[in-house]
Parts: sequence; C-alpha cells; structure tokens
Amino acid sequence: MISSHTARRIGTYGAVTAVSAAVGTASVWLGAATYVARVALTPDPERPDDVEIRVIHTDSITLDLTPETVVPGRYGLWLDGGKGHARVGEVLEIDHSLGRVRRRLLGVDRGVLRPGPARWNQYYYGEAPDLSLGLPTEYVDVATDLGPMPAWIVPAEEPTARWAILVHGRGALRHECLRAVPPLRRQGLTCLIPSYRNDEGAPAGPDGRYNLGLAEWRDVDDAIRLAIERGAQEIVLAGWSMGGAIVLQTLSQSEFAPLVSRAVLDGPVVDWADVLRHHAVLNSVPHPVADLSRVLMGRRWARRLVGVRESVDVARTNWVERAEELTHPLLIIHSRDDEFVPSGPSEALARARPDLVRFEPWSLARHCKEWNVDPARWERLVEQWVSQKAELPA
Repeated sequence: MISSHTARRIGTYGAVTAVSAAVGTASVWLGAATYVARVALTPDPERPDDVEIRVIHTDSITLDLTPETVVPGRYGLWLDGGKGHARVGEVLEIDHSLGRVRRRLLGVDRGVLRPGPARWNQYYYGEAPDLSLGLPTEYVDVATDLGPMPAWIVPAEEPTARWAILVHGRGALRHECLRAVPPLRRQGLTCLIPSYRNDEGAPAGPDGRYNLGLAEWRDVDDAIRLAIERGAQEIVLAGWSMGGAIVLQTLSQSEFAPLVSRAVLDGPVVDWADVLRHHAVLNSVPHPVADLSRVLMGRRWARRLVGVRESVDVARTNWVERAEELTHPLLIIHSRDDEFVPSGPSEALARARPDLVRFEPWSLARHCKEWNVDPARWERLVEQWVSQKAELPA
C-alpha cells in the first residue's frame, strides 16, 4: 500500500497546499492535484528504517514503541539496509514512560543483530520460501510483454492440477505472500508467487507508474498462463492490499478467469477512491485538491501531467459499485482498525453480494497483519475456503 515515506511526501505537500490553495488560483489547485496524483502512482524507491533497536537481551529485544511494534503477533526486522534479518514474537513488556517495548527474540536469519536503526517487516519471513519455510522452491521467470518477471514456485507435496497464485501489495515484496503457502500446500495446491511491473528486480511499466491494478493484472494473467503450461487446471487467486485490487481486475478481464475457482483477499483495496480519500484526510490535503487529483488520473488529456501512459480510471476500481459483475467466490479478511486501507468497502461488498462474498473481520491487526495476530484462525479460514468441500456463504 501507500508507504509511510510516501504518506509523508503527501502530508508535507498537503500542509503547504492548504495555505496556498486558500489563495484560490487555478494554477495552484491544478499543480497541487497533479502532485498528489503523481505521488499516489509513483513507486517509492526508498525503504527507510523505521524503528530503533535499543537493547538486545538473551532471548528478547527492546525496541522503540511505535504503533507497529506493539501489535500482537510475530514479525521480522530488516537489518543493515536489508542485508540482515531477525524475527520477533510476542510483546513481553511495554514501558510507556520511556517509549520502549520488549518482544521475544525468535531468531536471526542472517546478518548481525545490534542496537541501531532497523526496518519493521510485517511479513515475518525475510527469505525466499526454500530458506524461510524449508520447502522446495523453483526460481523462475514469468514471460510478459515487458520482459521476464521473477517468480517463485513452491510445488505441492504430490503432483496436482490445483495452483494458487499469490499477489503482493503496492510497494511490497513477494515475501508478503509466504504466510499463505503452508495452509495452501496442506490443501494440495502448488503456489506460484510472481512479481509484477515496477517491483524491485522486475521490469518497470511503460510509464514507471502504478496503475492501481488496471495494468498490473496483465502480469498476473501471464503468471496464470505459466501455471496452465505447467499443468494447472484450477486456479486459486490470493491478494494482499493492492494485490487484492489486481486480483479483482484479473477476475474481470483475464481470458483465464473461468479456470479460477475462488479467491482470498487480505486487507484488499476494493475501492481506490475510498483509499485515496482516506489518505488525503490523514495528510490534510484539501478536499478539492484530492478530488481533482482523482479526476486527473482518469483523463486522457491529463496523462502527461500525471505521467501515465494509460489513464487510471479510479471508478473502474470500485467493486462495491461493480458488485453485480462479480462471478467468483471471495473470502475477504480485513481488520477493522486497518489504518491504510479502511475496511468499509470490503464490508459493503460482502453486504452487496452475500451469495459470493464471505467477510471475516479482524481486530488489532491494522493493515495486512491478520495472519500475524492470529495465524491459527487465518490458516483455518483459508484452508476451509480453498478445500474441495468449501461451501459458499449462505
């Protein structure tokens, strides 16, 4: 999703714009809206450290207290700019007076754990599947019009024609999807975890911008083609955050959609307009500027302003409005305290299509950390949903 670094860029400009826009000139409004649109669609090349390691104990670690470091569950820490990685578990102690939290230390996967800056890893896993999960892994490239997209294939224990394709979120890494691999394999699915345009290590899109799923679905379509070439006859799709938006576009536009039996969406973007409005409010962007930025994204005449090759029609990402077009069963897992992607549209979609959509609310998990907070429940729900006997919601 929108990174904290990107949010700060929007916020800084929003504060300036709030004053400047009061002047009321058309050029100020247009310039501000153009900037906001560009920031929302531009990949963030930076992955800055966001937490400080204060003390390392024998079997625990003390960190700065932040909204992320106090969330229950298991997480990772990227060390030395991503060269190292450690894993932490439950919260053992919180000292509000010092602004510190102590968590169980579960292990150091690589590098050296020392006091200093680090980056919080909500995926928990920090290595490829063979190293993180100890599972056989094939490193492959998915052929696309933009060039080869790196991917991992984790085969099922027995030969199978059932494949799951797992799609990570905006600015995220493929590691985000690894939490789903064990339960899917237990149900006999081979897992394909592809990258897509503008990912780290993957080809950029024609304009180097995110298209909010409206173009990225083509790379998932190519991943499905690879799975079919490898013998897949049934596809399960799973997506996190913007990966959910990509999955929904794939279900709508892919020629292979009839082979997809069902999908799992975790903290998905069901309506990009709602998400963009949410971040505009959080970052004090004036409503007229935020509204105009979304208009600019979708106008052909504004493509050069926004820096996109194809117009990004945000209305096409509103699946509450498009609910009647859905034809695939969807399991939506979404925490009601999600600070990046509000759960409202997910719940609204479930109300609009109770025949197809099952909504499972979480609490405390914030954005896409439902597995971390309660892995047993998450895995049980996913296994039930993808099993051959899974029933649609009543």
